[in-house]
This record gives sequence, C-alpha cells and structure tokens, in this order.
Amino acid sequence: MVSLKEDISDHKILEEYRKNRDTGFSLLFDKYHKRLYFHIRRMVILHQDADDALQNTFIKAWNNLDKFRNESSVYTWLYRIASNEAIAMIKKRKKESGPSLDELGEFFACSAEGDKWFDADEAEKKLQNAILKLPGKQKLVFNLRYYEEMGYEEMSRVLKTSVGALKASYHHAVKKIEEYLTGN
Repeated sequence: MVSLKEDISDHKILEEYRKNRDTGFSLLFDKYHKRLYFHIRRMVILHQDADDALQNTFIKAWNNLDKFRNESSVYTWLYRIASNEAIAMIKKRKKESGPSLDELGEFFACSAEGDKWFDADEAEKKLQNAILKLPGKQKLVFNLRYYEEMGYEEMSRVLKTSVGALKASYHHAVKKIEEYLTGN
C-alpha cells in the first residue's frame, strides 16, 4: 500500500488508482484537497460555498479520472474543474440574490473576529478586499498567480486562455489592487 503523503507523485497516484480505485482516489484527495479548497475559497469567500464546490470538484474527478489522458498534469486538470465549480457557485449565488462578494468581503473586513479560516492581519484584509473588487477573470488569474504561484503556461492550460491574455489580466488586476490599496 502506498503512503498517504502529499509529496507522492501523480504518476504513483494514477498507478495506484488503476490497481485500486478507492486507494488511488484517496491519495489524490489527500494530495490536493487543501490546495483546491483555498483556491476555491479565495474565489467564493464563504466556507460553505467552498466546501460545496470542493465536493463537486472531487465528484467530477471521481466520475472522470478513468478518462484522464495525461494531456496535462493532474494538478492542472483538478484546478480547471475546481475553477469551473467556483465560477458556477458564484453564478448560483448571484442568481439566488444572496450577498454579493463585495458585501461578504466588507462583512469579514469589519468583523472583529473575521472568520476562523482567515485570521489575517490588517494588510491581508485590505488585500482581500481589493481582490474582491476585481472582475471574475482578473480575480481568478490573480489568485492563481499570486497565491498558487502558477506559471502562465500552466494557467493557460487550466483556463484554456492564451498566455498573452492571462498576462494582461494579471497586469490589470495588479494595477487595480495597487489603486485600491493606495487610494488613487
């Protein structure tokens, strides 16, 4: 049996998956669930929404891992699914006329405790509020580049967008964040 360490290679995970679907999928989940959760969480804000989107991500992965063709890394494939699930959650929230991302961000920024999952200092709160004000695509690109330290080539595969367009989105996001933070 393979150990449940996060540093196990994707190749080993897929190999184990072919031998025993449950064990292989457990390895996949153990390796990526935390990173995917925080990727989704930065987009959807609420823990419950992030949990739901993460669950949907892994359901889709479970249903489709047999069809994975190694045209990208497992990481890229999962982030594409997670990003799409986060976007779907945001659209669902808008349709249901729930609180907007701006309202949620302001609530957490003004809250004395904030949120048990995001205990940030004042600078981090300001940055999060600035990110919340970005348009959806810019927010996604900024989060992948800044927090996930994902390269543009990898991001291009995840989002199915040209590298040039991603660089432009990131540049515009950074400028808007700087303007928000400096009050200009």
